[in-house]
Amino acid sequence: MLVFISVLFYMQKKHVSFSKRVFTALGIGIIFGLILQFSYGATSKVIQESVSWFDIAGVGYVKLLQMVVMPLVFISILASFTRLKFSKGVGKIGGLIIVFLIGTTAIAAAIGIASSLSFHLEGINLHQGSAETAQIQQIQSKLGDAKMTLPEKILELLPGNPFLDLTGARPTSTIAVVIFAAILGIAFLGVKRKDPEHAELFSKIVDALYAIVMRVVTLILRLTPFGVLALITKVGATSDLDAIWKLGKFVVASYVALIVMFLIHLLLITISGLSPSKYVKKVIPVLTFAFTSRSSAGTLPLNIKAQTKELGVPEGIANFAGSFGVIMGQNGCAGIYPAMLAIMVAPAAGINPLSPSFILTLIVVVAISSFGVAGVGGGATFAALIVLSTMNLPVAIVGLLISVEPLIDMGRTALNVSGSMTSGILTSKVTKELDTEIYTSETKQQIGA
Repeated sequence: MLVFISVLFYMQKKHVSFSKRVFTALGIGIIFGLILQFSYGATSKVIQESVSWFDIAGVGYVKLLQMVVMPLVFISILASFTRLKFSKGVGKIGGLIIVFLIGTTAIAAAIGIASSLSFHLEGINLHQGSAETAQIQQIQSKLGDAKMTLPEKILELLPGNPFLDLTGARPTSTIAVVIFAAILGIAFLGVKRKDPEHAELFSKIVDALYAIVMRVVTLILRLTPFGVLALITKVGATSDLDAIWKLGKFVVASYVALIVMFLIHLLLITISGLSPSKYVKKVIPVLTFAFTSRSSAGTLPLNIKAQTKELGVPEGIANFAGSFGVIMGQNGCAGIYPAMLAIMVAPAAGINPLSPSFILTLIVVVAISSFGVAGVGGGATFAALIVLSTMNLPVAIVGLLISVEPLIDMGRTALNVSGSMTSGILTSKVTKELDTEIYTSETKQQIGA
């Protein structure tokens, strides 16, 4: 691992592009991880001890990204108001972003339903071992949190204690911080009209903090290839290949749905008059990290920087789209996955999965339930629990898929992040604020610069 890290460091010194270094790390990690697994076995002591050291680079990198998420969300939203980026249309912009996020999640649910039906997936055929049994028991204990009413869910979004939310203590902390920052921004606009001198001082303080936070983000992002190498090596070395083989049909059906939904993102971008190939080329490094880290929240700094530096999305819109995308409208975790599971267990509950009324109700429930699903590991499980319990369907199926959950979650997270960036692009296009010169320019690999 140290040798491979040295290779990546050498490439960085030679100014090899950010994308090439990320892809090199991805390729080396996959091969290295599989070699380790076939040499020692996924559960061997050698692998366990080695992975614990790999985590210093992999998990350590994710923790550094998580460290900067809340400060980045808070100061970015606040700076959008102090810089008057979109103070007159904040309601419209926020509304458009939410519409795009929830709308694409509804489409994702329909695709998940179609994939389950096309592959004839049935929950009754899944095997329940000791690990699955333990997971089911754990899921049952979480069911109480998933059964909140809609008013309760709305109240959970509000920042009762913003200092607590800045620590990320609650699943809805990110959206609470967004709301808190927006309230401060609105207050700033009021003070600016009545006391311009104080407002000017506050604006300078926010600008200074913004510059510092973004510099921290840049320093952390330089570590991306090393983090990707360690994370994907761990996946290759520790994945349960036998379980993946047994549940291969579900894995294939899931990735077919994820790919189709990604093509929908490209179609929406094309309809807006932009080049989908440009989009793919510029967001690949971000999606690669999302794939390996399995954390939409951890990918937020890369997400925002790619939108602004590579795609031409204004800072304010990118901050809102990135932040909202962490907590709602996740196409993979809160759209495709719950819909597929609902179709699989419907027959066991005596429901015809082909019933138009059932399918329509399921799509609506999935879209609404996508509010408040955290963009961290386990978010898809929580989303599935909410949907299945709301539809009065068996929730045990969530535990039966534990062995392939990490593999599928990688693709889901990448799709979540793509949905977030797509919503930022579409909102910028609708409001005519997209910098098309940046979007159409050749990528300068500024994400990790």
